Amino acid sequence: MSTGKQLRMKRLIDPGTGTSVICALDHGMTSPVFLPGLYDTRSRLQEAIRGGANVFMLGPGVASRVAECFSPTTALALMLTASTGGRPAGATITPINSIDMALRYGADAVVVYVALAGDDEAEMITYTSRIAEEAEAKGIPFIAEAEFPNAYQTLTDATQNYGVEYLQRNARLCAELGADIVKVNWSGNAQSFQQIVRSTSAPVVVAGGTLVSDEELLNRMAQAMEVGAIGCSVGRNIFEHRHPEAMTRALCRVIRDRWPVKQALEELGEALEQKMLSDKAIAE
Repeated sequence: MSTGKQLRMKRLIDPGTGTSVICALDHGMTSPVFLPGLYDTRSRLQEAIRGGANVFMLGPGVASRVAECFSPTTALALMLTASTGGRPAGATITPINSIDMALRYGADAVVVYVALAGDDEAEMITYTSRIAEEAEAKGIPFIAEAEFPNAYQTLTDATQNYGVEYLQRNARLCAELGADIVKVNWSGNAQSFQQIVRSTSAPVVVAGGTLVSDEELLNRMAQAMEVGAIGCSVGRNIFEHRHPEAMTRALCRVIRDRWPVKQALEELGEALEQKMLSDKAIAE
């Protein structure tokens, strides 16, 4: 591993805990509709930083406008793909940026969304392989999003359409092609997710997926950590949350501090109550 990659990996995966808490703020390039939580991306990013997130997935335009908000230990993962998320047949992945551009932006990683099972699967594999090879040559870590073809399907619909086997195959393929970190959808239960982690042979983070309850999200993360995941990559469940900072902190409690879900939910509930009282006082 090159010196550059070693240093960047330390910002992506905390050396002290071996964990990674990623906030994905790239949905303006993937969602079929605009998501209200992105109206003030700067504030969402600042709240997630205060909550403890150490990596942010961003497009270059937004990254350039929020760069001053980053701390010296905050990592930028620049997106190299956009997608037509929301199509019934699944996302069509579109290459948008280059590794050279990511390096000019000071990025610590590049990210590619990998959708298989479509007519363009061969092209997707070729593109992913090329990015992995170039990233290795230039000393920048590569994060592969080995997810269901349509990131905006519910977990139930996605698993019915593709099955856990799809995630297992996608995750292993990305690892085989050279991904340094693999992001995978939650598969529905700890047993099947453990099989995905075991077969991947690379660090795995859990995708936040569609909006779910706070308890469901934290339970997924706790189970994933128990079976070998190193963290999460959460977008909507942070930036669409009533209290993004507190939600991010709750994720960090479960992932980094290994708190029981019940304890993290209690702290989150207290933060939500304080925010409600504060908002009420301001309104009055």
